[in-house]
Amino acid sequence: MATTVEFLRGYGVDIRTNGQRRWPDEVKARIVAESLKPGATVNAVAARYGLRANHLSEWRSRARDGRLVLPAVEEDDFCFAPIVVSDGVGGADVPAVAGQPTKSDGLSCKPIEIEIGQVTIRLDGTTSSDRIAEIVRAIGARP
Repeated sequence: MATTVEFLRGYGVDIRTNGQRRWPDEVKARIVAESLKPGATVNAVAARYGLRANHLSEWRSRARDGRLVLPAVEEDDFCFAPIVVSDGVGGADVPAVAGQPTKSDGLSCKPIEIEIGQVTIRLDGTTSSDRIAEIVRAIGARP
């Protein structure tokens, strides 16, 4: 059975002679993703990898801020989320229908904005839900 040091080195963790560890971003991202699964706790995941819970919490903050890119969700974890188009002034929400422009009542649509961290993607209001879904998938799969 491998020791903790051998186990961590197998993941690419640089362990110095004074005991300090340098974790590659890819490993940090996998550990953060594991801590975000339903039922997982920061303390349990941190203990599994022999690190302090506050380090894992800091990595989670970096991921929320877009400074640490999490791995793409595996196929078996794939799930759908509804996209609802709203006019933003208290009007009725209109569910987006696949392949259809996101217009309601024939009125001109306002631009669509997708915000990820400090990046904003602006799309024409008539962009189809299929195209929006493609963009969202591409953003989720970024390295």
